[in-house]
Amino acid sequence: MTDYKTLIDAETWAFIEQTNSYYPPDTIDYTIAQQREIYDRMCREFFAGYPEGVAVETSAIATTTHDIPIRIYRSASQAAATVLYFHGGGFILGGLDSHDDVCAELCGRTGHEVVSVDYRLAPEHLHPAAFDDAMGAFEWATTNREHPIVLCGDSAGGNLAAAVSHATRGHQRKPIGQVLIYPGLGGDRSRGSYVTHAEAPMLTVRDLEFYKKVRTGGVDRTGDITLSPLADGDFANLPPTVLITAECDPLSSDGEAYRARVAAAGGRAYWFEEAGLVHGYLRARHTVGRARASFTRIVDAVAALGTGEWVP
Repeated sequence: MTDYKTLIDAETWAFIEQTNSYYPPDTIDYTIAQQREIYDRMCREFFAGYPEGVAVETSAIATTTHDIPIRIYRSASQAAATVLYFHGGGFILGGLDSHDDVCAELCGRTGHEVVSVDYRLAPEHLHPAAFDDAMGAFEWATTNREHPIVLCGDSAGGNLAAAVSHATRGHQRKPIGQVLIYPGLGGDRSRGSYVTHAEAPMLTVRDLEFYKKVRTGGVDRTGDITLSPLADGDFANLPPTVLITAECDPLSSDGEAYRARVAAAGGRAYWFEEAGLVHGYLRARHTVGRARASFTRIVDAVAALGTGEWVP
């Protein structure tokens, strides 16, 4: 059995306990509406404000069937890239407000324009609705932005960023990079971190099974690369990729597996596992030293990829 008392330091435990006070571990047993209310309240409690000099505009992308809400962040610096950001939340939680401060800080610290995408959520909108909205946001960016495009997302959002990367390899303006933060990529749940960290604080395998069932409506979608990018048989021609995972997270092995497959196909991928950190640690970036250092790694990766650099 994994000894989290040894792996996780006191600062991180304080963050876990604070999170659990807002969002108890048994929240997935509540209704979806209750889960969203609890999650939104937790995000408000952790909101850290905007950096100075970041301007924000809330807008929408019009499609033939619906509008996709977006929030655009710009800094005083001359942007070199447009970062499409897809938020986490298990495909059932979150939106423009849940990751508002994260996106603002990413913009302020990189100088790049950041566009946060409020994709449709399950169970009201089953897969592939979220993927379709992510693709819609990418197409919008290619026609409305001159800057090169970097894809970024955490957890469920990391899944969407990777799925868009796989789907747009033949696009005239394919992404120039992707940064995937503790992403769920559809890895083998019988091995690796799925076993070692099945009962990790903040996210368990039971949670993952619940989110997947809600996202798919219980339909078996084995082999669907828009749902599970690791199911793809071709990892060639993907953009330079940086994967940042948490050690104490059942999803950690997805980052390792994805890095290995991109590298085996001749691409550039870098995987960094954050020792002693847990899923969702972005909200701890101002209170936990390890999370603060990790967020700097994320910022540096986004900044570099946006200017066409590769800094592993």
